[in-house]
Amino acid sequence: MDHDADQQHPAEANPGHAAARLAAALTTARTHPDAGTRARAEERGRGWRAVLAGMADGRLTIGSRTPVKGLPAWVTPEVVRGGFATGKPSAGGPLRDHERETARAAGVPEDRGALFAYWLTEDGLTRLHAMLDSGRYAVTVPEEAALLTVAWLARAGETEAAVALAGELAPFADRLRFAPVPAARPAPDAGAVHLRTVGDAVGTLERRTPHRAVETQREALTVWLPFGDELLALWLETVPPGPVPGENAGTGPDEGPLRVLARAPDADWRARGSRLLRRYADLARRHTLCTKHRDPRQNQAILRDALAATLAGRALDARRLGLLRHAVTAMVRRRGLPGSPELTALRREQAAQAALPAHHTLARVLLPRLRDLPRDEGIAAPAPLLAPVTTAEAATSGVPAGTVIPAALRRPVEAALSAPLADLVDRGVVPSAEALAALAPQLVAATTARAFPDPALRTLTAAAYRAFRTRRSLLLLNLERQVRVEELPWVGAVDAWRDGGGDGRGTGEGDEVAARALRELGGLAVQAFPGTLLPNPLVRELSVLAGRAELGAPLVEELAADIFMGTFTPKFLAAARVAAELLGGGSLYERYYGIDYCAVRDLAIVEAAEGQRGSARPRTSPGFARLCAARAGLAPSRWRHGFGSPAVNGTVIEQAQILTTHNLATLVHRAGFVPATGWADLAERSFGTVCLLAARVPGNPRPLRTAKDAAYAWRQTLFHLSLCAPDERERVLAGLPERAARHSARVAELLAPALTGLRQVTEGGSADHGAGRLVLGWSTGGHWLREE
Repeated sequence: MDHDADQQHPAEANPGHAAARLAAALTTARTHPDAGTRARAEERGRGWRAVLAGMADGRLTIGSRTPVKGLPAWVTPEVVRGGFATGKPSAGGPLRDHERETARAAGVPEDRGALFAYWLTEDGLTRLHAMLDSGRYAVTVPEEAALLTVAWLARAGETEAAVALAGELAPFADRLRFAPVPAARPAPDAGAVHLRTVGDAVGTLERRTPHRAVETQREALTVWLPFGDELLALWLETVPPGPVPGENAGTGPDEGPLRVLARAPDADWRARGSRLLRRYADLARRHTLCTKHRDPRQNQAILRDALAATLAGRALDARRLGLLRHAVTAMVRRRGLPGSPELTALRREQAAQAALPAHHTLARVLLPRLRDLPRDEGIAAPAPLLAPVTTAEAATSGVPAGTVIPAALRRPVEAALSAPLADLVDRGVVPSAEALAALAPQLVAATTARAFPDPALRTLTAAAYRAFRTRRSLLLLNLERQVRVEELPWVGAVDAWRDGGGDGRGTGEGDEVAARALRELGGLAVQAFPGTLLPNPLVRELSVLAGRAELGAPLVEELAADIFMGTFTPKFLAAARVAAELLGGGSLYERYYGIDYCAVRDLAIVEAAEGQRGSARPRTSPGFARLCAARAGLAPSRWRHGFGSPAVNGTVIEQAQILTTHNLATLVHRAGFVPATGWADLAERSFGTVCLLAARVPGNPRPLRTAKDAAYAWRQTLFHLSLCAPDERERVLAGLPERAARHSARVAELLAPALTGLRQVTEGGSADHGAGRLVLGWSTGGHWLREE
């Protein structure tokens, strides 16, 4: 979970956490068998050593939004897991190759200060203007958009603003990269997004190496089984004519096992036997994957050992002769007679299976098809890249023409599909709400950039936003906020050009675009992943759109129970007020959770009035914290000084999620989301998620996380039911027990108390009464779902 800026953290960052992380990284770097993993662990260790050194000498203030001494908040810090800054700026470090090339071409020293001065010359600005017009540049960290912004301002006639921005950057010019990375082609269409890149697909295919188990099986089918057939056929020549070999047709001693060596081998038999043994030695030298044939207890080894002894003129004693007869009999029973139609058909089928090209071989066919595509972009049309092997490819690879690319190799290429976000969800490329959150910055970047009429500025703004969203969150204390994109000096310098010009008066078109994007992105998450909590990264992107749309749409993050200190920011109460407007008046949701939404609305009005009377904007909502604590069953003495254990904290946070509906009410009542398939469909699908999660509880050694997720899905089910028409709601409610039973009898049994409680609420009673159970995720004692 993110260390969100809108909640309070412990007063001091604990260096013990950093020390423990360093120890873990060093252990992995020393002991892990994989070289790549060891190298990554060593790099993590470097970061944690820097954290500890900086905390010790005062260069780092962990918990501050300006954690690195001497660097302003807008500088992108290098951050390791947990939100700890290492002290290094992400835009710093040694000069990159493109910086050295620029310095050599410009005839200036190879240092960043000289390069910064060069970019502000007439020649440097001309090059920057060319990049702006062509779009052939990349912004990998936000700082790389700064000088392009200076150039845009200068060309727009805003010389004073350009000089002011350059002056703000100048003190850091010798340390940070402020110029973009030159690119061979413009950025791709902003309307299309991708979860994976061409480079990701290439990396996955390049890592395809021969699979030992598959290649061992291939060797067995093509080498050792056919050789065993030849060996068996040779020994069968010593069996006299009679009944079908291996049949227990009679009761005599020789009528069961094959009477091997009942016919003496002749010279031709011996010559062919000698050739077989020589061929075995050659095969064993060249084919080393299979080892079964070397086991002296195996039938093929018994036949081979007996052959060697016979050719050497050594008589087989009774034990070895018995082993030989048993081995021949067993092989005939299992395989059939060599040369028989059945065994011939089987060997032909096995040979065809073994002849199929290996996946690592087919991967080498696919790689040249991807070679000329931009490595850092998605693939607009994967289908032509996944066509069967062509005649030309067959000639160079040895793979038969027409060979179909298997699903295992199609997947990494199809995962790099670049298309509108809704299309990616429909095609299953986006498998979860977390994956959707990873794509959201690309969409939000394009949406926010559309507010700028100038095409060059629009492209630049989108690039800067995408780079900013790769910035990792800091661990913050005392309710400090994460740095926001508008705080970057180069972003703020052009903000007046939104929606139509430098007079600061917008046309409102950007607001409408942002509102539509908020509705579509939020709705897509709710509809595609019903019963799933909106991940914090997605909530942040939705908040950007909500702020741009100016809809008064408060969106709240999931708070971490282990670092919660008992306070909520005012937006939580604002979100609860939105929920009260939508669900107040006796909705199923309000009655099930025992909420007095009239009181919530009154509390919001009172605190809003108190905030307006104060000289500073309030940073917390004490009334909302008291309400959540009271609903969680905590005495006032508990919430005045923070709640304590993660379990207790979790019960309070859950009440905040219940009161606010965790953004569902805001998306519906403020953003205007309405599901295309109707509220009843969403309620049924959310309950399906409840059933899936409930099925994972039995036998789960750590079921509490699953129980919490089930409670989230249950809450969404009730929310959607509350918005159904009465007749639809009754139909869905009546069908819930049957839906649970369709999953399994065990799921129906586990959820029976929850469904009983829900039925009691619809009949005017309480959920947590008699045989009914109120579904909550957090508990300070045992969870009833686990007990069930």
